Amino acid sequence: MEIIEYFSDSRKEHWLGQIAGAKWVPAVYLSQLLSNIESFERNLGTGGRVFMLTDGDRLVSFAALTRQDSIKDESLYPWIGYVFTFPEYRGNRYSQKLIAYMEEQAKQEGHSHVYIATKHVGLYEKFGYEYVDSQLDEWRTETRIYTKEL
Repeated sequence: MEIIEYFSDSRKEHWLGQIAGAKWVPAVYLSQLLSNIESFERNLGTGGRVFMLTDGDRLVSFAALTRQDSIKDESLYPWIGYVFTFPEYRGNRYSQKLIAYMEEQAKQEGHSHVYIATKHVGLYEKFGYEYVDSQLDEWRTETRIYTKEL
């Protein structure tokens, strides 16, 4: 297993097809954003990255580390979002491994906190995240905000 970054990998189309095939609405949206860098940056901010845990040519898990997310609060960043593990790989804590990797990336960039916007309750708390607030996301849906000190 290896963690690679989407934008720096030479096989973007290969990975894009697998992200789009995740059969999860946010993954399809992310794949649309990745198809157009201007759209990606307009919606998620400049400098965002998508990290992928791979098993050879197979995508195991992916997530984004971005300046913006579905919560449009400029005072909160960076965001970890679009966290997904394919069903056949679930139960092995692969998303936790990927999140820990992104937390380290954020820390190396000088950030003291990271944020996650989600509707899940009880998932990210296991990874050390604390609930801080609920806000309406860009689709006007109540979304929970979690943070973790790095």
